[in-house]
Amino acid sequence: MFKKVLIFNRGEIAVRIAKTVNELGMISAVLYSDADRSALHTRYSDESYSIGGYYPAESYLDVDKVISTAKRIKADAIHPGYGFLSENAEFIKAVEDSGIAFIGPSSKTVRVMGKKTDARRLMHSKGVPIVPGTIDPISSLEEAKRLVLGIGFPVLIKASAGGGGKGMKKVTKMEEFDDAFESAKREALKAFKDDSVFIEKLIEDPRHIEVQILADKHGNYVHLFERECSMQRRHQKVIEEAPSSCLDDATRKKITEYALLAAKACGYYNAGTVECLVDKNNNIYFLEMNTRLQVEHPVTELITGIDLVREQIFIAMDRKLELTQDNIKLRGHAIECRIYAEDPDNNFLPTTGKVMLHRLPSGPGLRVDRGIDFGSEVGIYYDPLLTKLCAYGKDRTSAIERMNIALSNYLIAGLYTNISFLKWIINNEKFKKGDYHINFIEKEFQSLPPNEWKKHGTKEAELFATAFAAIFRNNKRTQSAVLPVNHSEKNNWGGNLE
Repeated sequence: MFKKVLIFNRGEIAVRIAKTVNELGMISAVLYSDADRSALHTRYSDESYSIGGYYPAESYLDVDKVISTAKRIKADAIHPGYGFLSENAEFIKAVEDSGIAFIGPSSKTVRVMGKKTDARRLMHSKGVPIVPGTIDPISSLEEAKRLVLGIGFPVLIKASAGGGGKGMKKVTKMEEFDDAFESAKREALKAFKDDSVFIEKLIEDPRHIEVQILADKHGNYVHLFERECSMQRRHQKVIEEAPSSCLDDATRKKITEYALLAAKACGYYNAGTVECLVDKNNNIYFLEMNTRLQVEHPVTELITGIDLVREQIFIAMDRKLELTQDNIKLRGHAIECRIYAEDPDNNFLPTTGKVMLHRLPSGPGLRVDRGIDFGSEVGIYYDPLLTKLCAYGKDRTSAIERMNIALSNYLIAGLYTNISFLKWIINNEKFKKGDYHINFIEKEFQSLPPNEWKKHGTKEAELFATAFAAIFRNNKRTQSAVLPVNHSEKNNWGGNLE
């Protein structure tokens, strides 16, 4: 049994992981940057250690700081959460070489699956269907133009080493290709320090379906069914649900079998996700594998009753899976909404400020994974995800109803959020019918007249929250409403390592 786990992340995922670590009787330790000195994850964990800096490159992306801190505090294991270095093979190798357990897959597997072209080649060789297109990275514009004629427009140019929509360009005709190709390479180099790209045939209006898998180091593999992740904006997921509303039993069986085949092909262990596109004819295409815990993992936990972080830790401790495929049951339906600090009226630009009011919704079937509290400062340095709101019901209709009520009762004052935008989606008739795809927001939302989308919004709640925030901004006493955190004292916070 591990005694101390260093949670190498911040925000809601660090808090969520700490909960399971503490439930298992282990010490939870976290790192914090200068921008996160009083962040919720530093106050929730047993120990908290400074690594300085404000920007990610100065803190949460500094491999040497993470490894040296883990050694100094005598951590038995490191959990990376998601984002930052969670899928960085060099970082994972450094952890492995340090003698500290890594709560995740091996560096070898991450290296293979992290490079999209390598992953496509491997899947193709094992009989897992991939989106038609190139398998090897493309080195020149001339080669790319020759290959695209064989694939046919429309196509996607994609970064070989990345994801999240970075370095991705849609091209519908040859006249657009030169500029899109060079732009994709520049973005890929900036985001991933690797400008290699490949080309895929664009699947028109597909569904984005992913399968959660668990595997131990002893060759045991199980899946925990699928998640529907088609509600996206700029290639970023906004709402996820489990199970998918569009899969019949035959397609579900096929996609989960492909996912297990993909995991076995790369010798995967720990928690991972196989992402696929499903077209209107239920054809399945491998997209990529996320070699980490997913942002949207709570919906899988709600429909299966399985704590994925607990399983991750046990696998890292070299335990065999106690789960078998036969005893993993799908019960009910769950939906997750990502609450972002962003302004839907201003092209969804991220917003900053102090959280002056944070009233959480409550009731049966609700779960809130949060990285903020009253008084939290939301700055410019990190992803604007604030909380994840999940609703569970006996079926999809009841889950949607609970989510609608929960969003109406969720108040965050002091900065703009996307709560009203999420309410618009939840109340959209096509969403209620499960009739949507990855281009839904682009086609349905962006064509609306100004303010039309707010008819299902939380107008009264927003007015109340705005007024509440204004009162507190004018009251200097609120500056001391949040107790200061003294990280320099040698107490249960673990001290200061600056």
